[in-house]
Amino acid sequence: MPLPRRTALALAAALPAGLAQAQEYPARPPRLLLGFPPGSAADAAARVIAPPLGTALGQSIVVENRPGAGSNIATEQAVRAAPDGYTLFLGSVANTINASLQRDLPFDFARDLAPIAPLVSVPNLLVVHPSVPAQNVAELVALARGGQLFFGSSGIGTAPHLSGELFNLMTGTRMTHVPYPGSGQAVTDLLAGRVGVMFSPASTVIQHVRAGRLRGLASTGATRTAAAPELPTMIEAGLAGFVSAVWFGLMAPAATPAPIIARLAEAVRVAMNTGETRAQLAAQGFDVLEGGPADLARLIAEETAKWARVVEASGARNN
Repeated sequence: MPLPRRTALALAAALPAGLAQAQEYPARPPRLLLGFPPGSAADAAARVIAPPLGTALGQSIVVENRPGAGSNIATEQAVRAAPDGYTLFLGSVANTINASLQRDLPFDFARDLAPIAPLVSVPNLLVVHPSVPAQNVAELVALARGGQLFFGSSGIGTAPHLSGELFNLMTGTRMTHVPYPGSGQAVTDLLAGRVGVMFSPASTVIQHVRAGRLRGLASTGATRTAAAPELPTMIEAGLAGFVSAVWFGLMAPAATPAPIIARLAEAVRVAMNTGETRAQLAAQGFDVLEGGPADLARLIAEETAKWARVVEASGARNN
């Protein structure tokens, strides 16, 4: 039997504010900010994940691309947003790199955003334009030592950029970095031969490798990727310890009430465990990551420490 209106109102007033918000959440469509443009791995992942996540929440998810500054523009907007669950953020490996790459950021990524759940990961592929006469990693190293090569990336501080810096560091080469506003623009110039080399998320370049427009040399995962199982890992190619993946996780402003974070984490679990979602992600080279807030927090801490070492050793810091 329904409670009398006065009793229901009294009970609602007695609830902690966060719990009351969570019971009503979401009353309108949340927005998902991402710091990379259409055509990027971040955009590809978000466009697959947003519909089932919205279904699990009972509201549509509005994806908003806010590219620029290696995802820092979108990150700052998310940090400054109201902590009510209606602004979500697609955190990525780029954010953990930026923490050491850039000294004067107006936010602390790990402190100012609350982790909700890890989402997906995709290894980078080391690819070259067909005009580059390297059939494997060893031949690319020899070419890079003997002449000038340019490698493109989706921007300063991204995993593709630092993968190239790590390659230079481990092989003693000096490939020149050419940053672009996003993966789409970088791949366009790679296909045109304006840059010769790129570490790129598999989801962004695998179709071009399959079509013969680019040549794949290796993947950067700890094991071979299902997207291109014929390619050796960088470790198999002789660079022990070379592991670099592009990953994404769902986050919200740090003061977002815990019950709303829990509601979102459960919605992620439901959304990511549908067969259709997993099939769509696998078709684009993404591996689904499991876990909740603690798992994403652990991933962020590990990646921040790892890339800080690479930035320091390579001298890649830009301010």
